[in-house]
Amino acid sequence: MKHVISSVLSKSIALLRSRPAPSRTTPDVAWDSTALGASPSADGVHFAVHAPYATGVYVALYDPALPERETERLPMQRDENGVWHAFAAGLLPGALYGFRASGPWNPVGGHWFNEHKLLLDPYAKATVGEPSWRAEMQGATALAAPDTQDSGPVMLKAVVIDDAFDWAGDVPPSTSWDDTLIYELHVKGFTIRHPALPESSRGTYAGLAHPAVVGELTALGVTAVQLLPVHQHLDDGFLALRGLGNYWGYNTMGFFAPHHSYAQAREPQAQVDEFKTMVRELHRAGIEIILDVVYNHTAEGDEKGPLLNLRGLDNAGYYLLGQDAHTVNYTGCGNTVNAASPIALRLIMDSMRYWVEQMHVDGFRFDLGATLGRRGEVFDAAAPFFQAVAQDPVLRKIKLIAEPWDTGPNGYQVGGFPKPWHELNGRYRDKVRRYWAGDATATAAFAKRLCGSQDIFAPSGRSPLSSINLLTSHDGFTLRDLWSYNHKHNEQNGEQNRDGDDNNHSWNCGIEGETPDVAVNALRRRLARSALATLFCSLGVPFLTMGDERWRTQGGNNNAYCQDNEVSWLDWAPADESTAMRSFVTQLLRFRRAH
Repeated sequence: MKHVISSVLSKSIALLRSRPAPSRTTPDVAWDSTALGASPSADGVHFAVHAPYATGVYVALYDPALPERETERLPMQRDENGVWHAFAAGLLPGALYGFRASGPWNPVGGHWFNEHKLLLDPYAKATVGEPSWRAEMQGATALAAPDTQDSGPVMLKAVVIDDAFDWAGDVPPSTSWDDTLIYELHVKGFTIRHPALPESSRGTYAGLAHPAVVGELTALGVTAVQLLPVHQHLDDGFLALRGLGNYWGYNTMGFFAPHHSYAQAREPQAQVDEFKTMVRELHRAGIEIILDVVYNHTAEGDEKGPLLNLRGLDNAGYYLLGQDAHTVNYTGCGNTVNAASPIALRLIMDSMRYWVEQMHVDGFRFDLGATLGRRGEVFDAAAPFFQAVAQDPVLRKIKLIAEPWDTGPNGYQVGGFPKPWHELNGRYRDKVRRYWAGDATATAAFAKRLCGSQDIFAPSGRSPLSSINLLTSHDGFTLRDLWSYNHKHNEQNGEQNRDGDDNNHSWNCGIEGETPDVAVNALRRRLARSALATLFCSLGVPFLTMGDERWRTQGGNNNAYCQDNEVSWLDWAPADESTAMRSFVTQLLRFRRAH
């Protein structure tokens, strides 16, 4: 139901109308009363948010010129489904807003309502503000007492976005799985040091769309780029205290908004359009875009984490809760999104459809995908999420890749996902590494991995193409470090080298770390080439990690999630070793395409 803002808001509406209108207009279409988020129309903006246990919800409007200043609170009306609605006449795309929800403060009962905390719209398509944890975002000083400090001035604001965009006849490449070659990259890390890019484009979506960068990808021969998380994420408070940030981005707080720090443009609408332009240019080169998405948990963490959006709207609906409504942590990140819950499932499905239909991406890689298949504690291949995707006319046609594990009970589910899912094959990674590191007991398993891992996938009637074969990924050693270190060296992360996996199946060839020893370096390169040849001659879908083709090192850091610096960034400077390795990888990709 619409709530038409009356003359009480005339002063606010006059202010909004006085702002320059965007250069394009939103088509005058009927409003979908079931849509959540902000829906602009010709005569204003409709707002809707799910908060069934709230006693009151408000749209808080903020000044675009001074985002910390709240200008108005618009009361919303609740419908019979627990969704709150408001309509702001005359409001235009570009407006800044958030939600404030009042209701019971009862953390032990699962409710965290606190109108002092500005909540980011779970359906926000763009954001404004500094994406880092602030003390004002804290939900409570103790579980028994809500924090009364207003988070509005420091909290990210949602932005009303116009979906219109000139796609210029964009057509998705729709590359078949048997022709797919996946290249995992980080938008910033891949482009920040590229010498052909203007300084302003480095580290951005615009940089990834630059002809020099697109040309590098096409020359290498990959058919799809898998982007590390580009959803709006939050830098963790504990990392900020160390002078670090969440470089990988696995700390999502917005499932619809592109992370604005990766945009060259400063204006939110232009940032969304910049992402779309990147997709369009990669498509023109025949390259698909797969997003690494984090739907298994959010940046709100456990009960001591910040109060950002879902927890302040419907904590029990969005999260998996245990005894005394404490968050269940099957992700290692503080909370677990309950994908079996109708409202959480809708949020995930709506997000996926938005990125496919409005942003034109070609598929998703699901971080800790086993979490999405849980019914409470149990993983189930017939879980609601899998069934919803399988019957969806949009999503069942795209590329779906699971990281088939999480940290919960029975969490290692390689081979356990239903059709048409594809899975990152951790058994492939481990057995191939062990074989080339000289483990004589790995020979039989190596042969099975080379031939398509049918011992894993055939029992459920799935083909070898269900296996995404990888040697390395962002999470772990680089290919060079795999043959240079027996042990992880994560001291720079500030956790006394306790973080990161201890089971790397690596071999340093006799010397730990970098060395001038000619014989050792030759052996390392030969082992790397042998592993790469195995990868591209194996049945399944090959997966290459950014920089392995250029012999990139992270100095033995196998968990560089917080290293937004030269440790993680790709070095484009020419060197004999990197040039030779890139040439070898390019030949392998050509060989695979030919056969």
